[in-house]
Amino acid sequence: MAIKTTNPPIIPSYWETALKELRERDRILGKLISTDGSEVLRSQGDAFTTLARAIVGQQISVKAAASVWHKLTLQLTEISPYTVFSADTDLLKTCGLSARKVSYIQDLSAKFLEGVHDEAEWQRMDDESLIKLLIQFRGIGRWTAEMFLIFYMLRPNVLPLDDIGLQRAISIHYNQNQTIDKQSIQKIAEEWQPWRSVATWYLWRSLDPIPVAY
Repeated sequence: MAIKTTNPPIIPSYWETALKELRERDRILGKLISTDGSEVLRSQGDAFTTLARAIVGQQISVKAAASVWHKLTLQLTEISPYTVFSADTDLLKTCGLSARKVSYIQDLSAKFLEGVHDEAEWQRMDDESLIKLLIQFRGIGRWTAEMFLIFYMLRPNVLPLDDIGLQRAISIHYNQNQTIDKQSIQKIAEEWQPWRSVATWYLWRSLDPIPVAY
């Protein structure tokens, strides 16, 4: 029997406070928030799905990742550690996954079936400690772990410096469309603390109005 993983979306309790403070501190973000304040970051409330979807989204566009995920949901009908682990590898490849990503999500499935997910322990860990734990899983690097912290844990102050979308948005809005280095991004983002996840989310949406989801 498949392990059911679908839960109602969870909205961060800090969202309105974050928007108020970001508007006050950063004129550019204030404009982006005022232009597009209807949507909010939502957690699907399932650790496995979030990690699997983040692996699927590695090094491809948001649109391409959404397409692959949609094909997976059609083929498996339900995304869970059991269904992914049990699926034929060739079937997963037909959804658009590389052989490497298939091995990553099936390894992740095995670990969840073995019971590695300790929600209470993960909630107690600070951001860097949790990232250090997650990157021990095959196929999970810092970017994937940061997506998990933003989209599942709803941690408010994550700044994914390696994210191409964030880099592009900051280049457009803060640097006259010129390439910008990570040190400069960190400097700009100092004003956003402790709400860097929220700022990042709005900068993503400035590039694509479809909400990023994992």
